[in-house]
Amino acid sequence: MERKHKNVISLSSNSAILGMLLAVVGGFLDAYTFISRDGVFANAQSGNMVLFAVNAVNQEWDRALLFLSPIIAFIAGVIVSEVVKKPRLREILYSYRRSILILEFIILVMVGTLPENIPDIVVIVCISFVSSLQISTFNKVEDWAYNSTMTTGNLRTAVQAAYALLIEQKPEAKKQLKDFSLIILSFLFGASAGTFFTIYIGNTSIWIAGGIIFAALILYHRDKGYFRKPMLRKTSNE
Repeated sequence: MERKHKNVISLSSNSAILGMLLAVVGGFLDAYTFISRDGVFANAQSGNMVLFAVNAVNQEWDRALLFLSPIIAFIAGVIVSEVVKKPRLREILYSYRRSILILEFIILVMVGTLPENIPDIVVIVCISFVSSLQISTFNKVEDWAYNSTMTTGNLRTAVQAAYALLIEQKPEAKKQLKDFSLIILSFLFGASAGTFFTIYIGNTSIWIAGGIIFAALILYHRDKGYFRKPMLRKTSNE
């Protein structure tokens, strides 16, 4: 019996395409919270720390708490992403990365169902938690560290790769430059889309980010770039 194989697209956790999808989500969520939730960045904790300090010094405690809450949610997300890697939980979950994507999807769908008059802090905490899960779980493209919700480190890596390729004549840097450039552009696209849809659709626009996570969930396959789906074909030797 002869086997005929058909390739079915399936993204690994460190594939550039999955990195691009998650970067779109990262940019979208930052724009979403900035526009709809009083100028707070759900993903950029450095900025939130600065704004917390500014408001605390000015004794504007309500505002300070608003910027402190995403930092706490971010910490909680990191802890959860580490806990699910424990051997016992990994056996139960089968694929902890897929479980994280499912959790992200559920939270984003729930946020979209919340009434518009709900306190900003509730939405910000939820999205910061999602951002933290994503950063902690999907943090590599190929063998390179990257960030799907912020661009500072990605921009540095892209510039270093460009220097290595163009100045030092290292051809191996070409793929790194291409992958990180695409991830940066994906983040910008996500931020632009997040701005547009949040303005014209409103709070439920976050379901678009949830839809992208769902697409990533469908395409994601644990530990493989592609898997082969066997198809049997009869031969004359049967």
